[in-house]
Amino acid sequence: MIKFSYFGHSCFMLDNGTTKLLFDPYFTGNPVATVKPEDVDCQYIFVSHAHGDHLGDAASIAKRTGAMIIGVPEVLRLCQDQGCENIYGMNIGGSHRFPFGKVRMTTACHSCGVAGGHACGFVVHFDPLNIYFAGDTSLFSDMQIIGRKENIDYAILPIGDEYTMGMEDAAMAAQLLNARNVIPVHYNTWEKIAQNPEEYKQLTESMSRAEVHIVPLDGTLELK
Repeated sequence: MIKFSYFGHSCFMLDNGTTKLLFDPYFTGNPVATVKPEDVDCQYIFVSHAHGDHLGDAASIAKRTGAMIIGVPEVLRLCQDQGCENIYGMNIGGSHRFPFGKVRMTTACHSCGVAGGHACGFVVHFDPLNIYFAGDTSLFSDMQIIGRKENIDYAILPIGDEYTMGMEDAAMAAQLLNARNVIPVHYNTWEKIAQNPEEYKQLTESMSRAEVHIVPLDGTLELK
């Protein structure tokens, strides 16, 4: 059993009872966060890009827990500058098999927040599921290739608009990915990205095979 825990914005954790994977750990300064970074434990931290609302507390959590940070080299250098030593650099299109499973880094059409870097997403093969975290991105047609190659069980997609895909494009992303399930993130943190997830659920389920799961702040979902 894999448990998805949502901490708001694009921050979430995947936990299979043995290994905890933390994604885009934005706690400090997050207006909707109720969890403090010093209360979070994990073995791995995935960072999609270097904007403050995604890189967030990665360095402080990693130094306290010893967790490995996974990301593109330019983002990881920012973590090294803060004293992090346990890092693993990847790049777009590459894959690596970690003790918990295989990870493939995908493109994301978004600015990175650090010179020379590239925003990314991740497909995580966390047995027995294939879980795709799109990161911050616009809709792009190669999502169809990602879905064809990876057989996505859960796609974690931004829906906030303004800085990422909005609801209509994120619904089309679910269709292109042919995802079995979708979890929307990156919305309702600020007024600029206010969205009604129920509308997104209705739209997406009307045009794709995906079942949309709306996970409330600090809520959990058992992934099946």
